[in-house]
Amino acid sequence: MTAFAPDSLVLNRKLPLWYQVSQSLRASILGRHPEEPLRLPTEDRLAEHYGVSVLTMRQALKELENEGLISRHRRRGTFIEPAAQRGAPVRLLGSVDAIVAQQSGGSSTLLGHGPAPVSAELAEHFPDLAEVVEYRRLRREEPDGEPTNWAENAVRPELAERVDLGALARWPMTKVLRDVVGVRISRITDTVEARLADPETARLLEVPLLSPILHYTGVSYDETGRVVDVARIRYRGDRFSFTVTLEA
Repeated sequence: MTAFAPDSLVLNRKLPLWYQVSQSLRASILGRHPEEPLRLPTEDRLAEHYGVSVLTMRQALKELENEGLISRHRRRGTFIEPAAQRGAPVRLLGSVDAIVAQQSGGSSTLLGHGPAPVSAELAEHFPDLAEVVEYRRLRREEPDGEPTNWAENAVRPELAERVDLGALARWPMTKVLRDVVGVRISRITDTVEARLADPETARLLEVPLLSPILHYTGVSYDETGRVVDVARIRYRGDRFSFTVTLEA
């Protein structure tokens, strides 16, 4: 049985090194032969293989550990989780400004806002809270045009106190939190998936019940790693597509 051999990697200096290394390792793990051993080489050997520092290597491994692809044991080493298999979510790296641009445009109407209990869907993001402040908005391309998407934002109460509703009518919550409230947003985790329109979404977006929509979830973290906002946006499936350009 041969040892686990990660793929080689030509690093792109425009992207964080830890991110590129984690992506390469993820591809090697998910594409490995079932009979390959589960134990990974040491941090030092992996760092030498990729030509990065041990600190960068640790950050890359931490990312994979957070995803549940590997487990790390003191004195024993790092192991691929047996359940790791193809079909893990695709994760892409972009900037906060790119997210703001994607969510901007059109005319936004505030449907309502106020305190709400932390639902089961939000519990993993706000484990320290019993209540958040939710904002519900409907966006149209033009004031009298057809609706294009509607959004729900769950925000930490101490931050919601400083959210300007006038600014929220013009800008996405991400921009309001960053530029008005003063939150230092360090990263946003995006998930886009296909769903069917539920009754509320069908009514707000003026589409048939169970018609296809794009469901976007964006989880925003501050510089301490704390979740400050969870955005859930439903886009009309007949008006939006999801396009990604990757630099080789």
